[in-house]
This record gives sequence, structure tokens and C-alpha cells, in this order.
Amino acid sequence: MTLSSVVKRYADALADVVTQPGSALSAQDAVAELRAFNATMQDSKGLREALATPAVPNSRKKAVVERVGKALGISRITRNFLFVLVDHRRMELLDEVVQSLEISVDERLGFARADVSAPRELNDARRASLNARLERLTGKRIRMKIAVDQSLIGGVVARIGSTVYDGSVRGQLESLERRLGAEGN
Repeated sequence: MTLSSVVKRYADALADVVTQPGSALSAQDAVAELRAFNATMQDSKGLREALATPAVPNSRKKAVVERVGKALGISRITRNFLFVLVDHRRMELLDEVVQSLEISVDERLGFARADVSAPRELNDARRASLNARLERLTGKRIRMKIAVDQSLIGGVVARIGSTVYDGSVRGQLESLERRLGAEGN
């Protein structure tokens, strides 16, 4: 089994728990709690090493997770999930598990993720317009992540899954060039 499939299995298992009706923890809260724990772990080399080192017994690792979790106000469900990662020596995968969990939760809640590149920051009106257009194209609610790409002259490029919507000036010029080339043959 590849590491990415292992990560997905852990993320999907937690997503199953937090997206079921009547769950004591919302999916958004689970993601936020894991992000907070992961940020704390990334900020502390000692904590990262203690949780990853096989020489430290799992009981001590769990005690550390418990203390850090209490300080962060982490729920019982998230704490128990972290205990599972400790038991299976997978704490070093927490960052990837969090990312996979976000994707899994979005899919279950009917969201599609759009990675958008624009030549400059988009104002709120432009973001809302772009979001609405992508929602019409896909038939899903959209969560956009926008990055500035100064190599673009104008327009935007949006990637949703394996589909690319190229509304950039460069993309339009390339499309025009292909059409003109085809007409010339």
C-alpha cells in the first residue's frame, strides 16, 4: 500500500465519523483542531521528534498528545484520532492526513476545490463572480484557493480536479492561434 493510500484511509475514517448525522464534532471543527495540533507540532522540533521517535513508548506519546490537546482545547474525537496515529506510528503523516481530510470532507459536503491563478489579487466582487461562474460550470459549490501568477497577462486559470478552465489572455491567444492554423491547412 502506498503512503498516499495510507494517508487517505486515515483521513476517510475520520471524515466518516465527523460527517455522519449527529456527530459530536463537526467536520470543520475536526479539520481546525488537527490543523492547530499540526501547527503546534511543526513549531516544536522537540514535540515532533518525541512523537516520531520509536524509542519513546506510545504511552508517553499519548500523554504528550493529551497535554497538548488539552492546551489547544481539542475534542475527544480528535484526541482519539491522534492516539490512533500514535499507535500505528503515523504521526509524521499528520500534515498530509489533514490535507487529505480537508479534501474528503469537502467531497462529502458537496464542495469542489478550485486552484485559481490570477495575475494579481482579486477583489471581493471579482472573487464572488468567479466563484459563481465556476459553480455554474461544475454544478457544485466551490472552495477557491487563489494564487498570484505574475506571468499571466490577464484573466484567470482555474483547475478543478483534472479539469483546467483557461480564461487567461495567453490561453485565449493560444486557442486563436490553433484555430487560425487549422483554417490555414
